[in-house]
Formats: sequence, structure tokens, C-alpha cells
Amino acid sequence: MKETRERLSIGIALFDGAEELDWAGPWEVLSYWSKYRPEDNIEVFTVAKDNSRPIECAKGLRVLADYSWDSAPEIDVLVYPGGRGTRAQVGDEELRAWVRSVHERARLTTSVCTGAYILADAGLLKGRPATTHWDDFDGLLAIDGSIEARRNERFVDDDDIITAAGISAGIDMALYLIVRLHSEDRAREIKRRIQYEPEPPV
Repeated sequence: MKETRERLSIGIALFDGAEELDWAGPWEVLSYWSKYRPEDNIEVFTVAKDNSRPIECAKGLRVLADYSWDSAPEIDVLVYPGGRGTRAQVGDEELRAWVRSVHERARLTTSVCTGAYILADAGLLKGRPATTHWDDFDGLLAIDGSIEARRNERFVDDDDIITAAGISAGIDMALYLIVRLHSEDRAREIKRRIQYEPEPPV
């Protein structure tokens, strides 16, 4: 990707009940990229329907979004996390309209975990391959049975939509976003800078 170009904005959605690592994992990867390599001209921000009050996430973390839906800059890449809060959002016509509107203008629309529920509810996954948390495929297919369930994939790239599996998979997807938006070399560089070298004890 050329070093000099228009700024690319990445909006990470927040809502009550969002799983913390679903959004904070991609936030760490992508915001580190934007700060460490300012010449890449990447802007990362959080966005919620209402940013006048703190969002209470799934495990109790409270955070204030940078922008509301109405005040946010144009979103080139949307990251929609999952969490228990997505269940209550299914069927929300206002949310459906917002997600569709962002998707129509965005370069990429992505989800982590049950964030795929929201993309499916907006009709964006119809007949497409997608993944979510291993324990949430029944719920996803109940929303849209035409989805091609990719149960064993960490993330699924289907052109302008990328879905990630559960929780920590959002970190992997975020690194892949750097590949898509810039290069493998840049993704490896950021991976090393954040020392993402998993060696779990179990």
C-alpha cells in the first residue's frame, strides 16, 4: 500500500454487554498500528449509539465511546464485537439500518464472536460463509439458516466481510486486517511489537 494516501478510519462498535476482549483485542492491535506507524495514516476510534454515557461491558468494565453514531467520522472498516449484549440487539430495526448504512459505504465490515449475529440480523451474511464462537452457531443459524457455517476456522474472509470466531480470535483477525489493508510485513511488525506470541500453560 502506498505510504501517502487518504486517512483510513476504523470504527470499533461498543454497546452494553459487549465482551471486553472482543473489542479491546482488535483495539490494541489496530491502535498500536496507528500510533507506531503514523505514516500509514490509520485512525482508530470507538463508536456507540449514544456516547454521552459510559458503556457497561459484559464483565463490568465501563468505557466511554469516542463518538456516537451521528457524530462519528465516515467508517472505512467496521469492527462489531460480540458478547451477551448482542442477543438483545437482534431485531433492533434502528441498529439494522445503521449497520447496513455503514456497510454500504465501508471497505470492510467485520465481526468478532457473536457480533456475527448483528451482521446476520442486518442481512449481510445471507448465503455467505461465516464463523462465530464455537458454542454460538445454533444461534447464528437461527437468525439466518442460509449462512455457510465455518465451525473450525479462526476467521473467515469473504471479500468485504470478515467474521472471527470467539473472543481472542479478534486479535488474529485484527492482525489479518493489517495484512488486507497494508501488508504481511507490517502485520508481522505489529505482532512483534505487541509481543503476541501465545504460549498458554494449558
